[in-house]
Amino acid sequence: MNTAAANPGELAGKHLVIGMTGGIACYKIAELTRLLTKAGATVQVVMTEAATQFITPVTMQALSGRPVYTSQWDARMPNNMAHIDLSRGADAIVIAPASTDFLAKLAHGFADGLLSTLCVARDCPLLVVPAMNRQMWNNPATQRNVAQLSADGIETLGPDSGPQACGEVGDGRMLEPEAVYEAIVSFFAPKVLAQRRVLITAGPTFEPLDPVRGITNRSSGKMGFALARAAQQAGADVHLVAGPVTLETPWGVYREDVQTAQQMYDAVMRAVPDYDVFIGVAAVADWRVDHIATQKIKKTAEGRVPGFTFVENPDILASVARLPHPPYCVGFAAESGDLDVHAEQKRVRKNVPLLIGNLGPQTFGLDDNEVVLFEAAGSTKLPRAAKQALAQTLIAEIARRLPDQSIIS
Repeated sequence: MNTAAANPGELAGKHLVIGMTGGIACYKIAELTRLLTKAGATVQVVMTEAATQFITPVTMQALSGRPVYTSQWDARMPNNMAHIDLSRGADAIVIAPASTDFLAKLAHGFADGLLSTLCVARDCPLLVVPAMNRQMWNNPATQRNVAQLSADGIETLGPDSGPQACGEVGDGRMLEPEAVYEAIVSFFAPKVLAQRRVLITAGPTFEPLDPVRGITNRSSGKMGFALARAAQQAGADVHLVAGPVTLETPWGVYREDVQTAQQMYDAVMRAVPDYDVFIGVAAVADWRVDHIATQKIKKTAEGRVPGFTFVENPDILASVARLPHPPYCVGFAAESGDLDVHAEQKRVRKNVPLLIGNLGPQTFGLDDNEVVLFEAAGSTKLPRAAKQALAQTLIAEIARRLPDQSIIS
């Protein structure tokens, strides 16, 4: 999962009620609570009696920094109405883990305990994170209940598929805490790219010389991955074409891995007819060798230096921009100097409406960046910021520039 999770301040001002029901996945909620509080949210934990059999209220109180409620008869509330007061002022209630039994209660409006009553009496959004055995998840009754929850406007996150505590493997496994965190952040993000489809390239490319060596560059892929995450949070359907990087795939993003510039070009040209925005962030190699050695190139006793003949790689951004009906194209330019001159020249040469430039050697591999927006009307410098925060700003800037007719029906 994306290690950008739990950026300090990302959920500042949000108040969440975490409702825990019985299941071995309760242990994951300790980490989820830590992530949410680290991101600036306040977390109020409510547990069913069954949940307390798997993890103690003392643990959850220590992690959330707030008293934990387990009973609808809890007298700590001045009016003795915890089922009413706990949801007032909450931005959302998240049931995690959500057991088979509790999903059934929600679907049928049962109010037989503090947490179920709290959900019925809420005036805020409700999200559920199922966790159960594969057969319980696939049971027709459970599927009917989940369908009813969706019809009632309740969002279901997951479940995942994989090994389960019972020893079986299949659907029903609760999402990992980082994935739940990402889904919550995405839930709250303004949907400025709703109904948009965004294709993004990220990272370096690798051009082989022989089976073990090749030419690449210092791009980490962090900016492209941050943009993919921000676009998904903004409501877009995101396809990320990634060069060789070691970054985790952002939540909700479809990822396609490639190595060479030609492979990246082929992947983009296959996909681009279905997308209405293209953001070319990848640092694509301009050249490749015309002949890749079939065996490792060895040193010679005479010290002879091997020679290579290079051929030009296809220009992905320019090729997309030249299509008869191109998507809205955004390019990136990493320069080593004279940014204003080279970036604007690149924008005009490739005929793209927006180009984002930066001094690459100063930002490769770092977690922050400073960029300038180049367009026909002039240039705009954005303040230096963490790459994830900058990505959110850039997505908002791109969304503001999109013509209404760019949406593909």
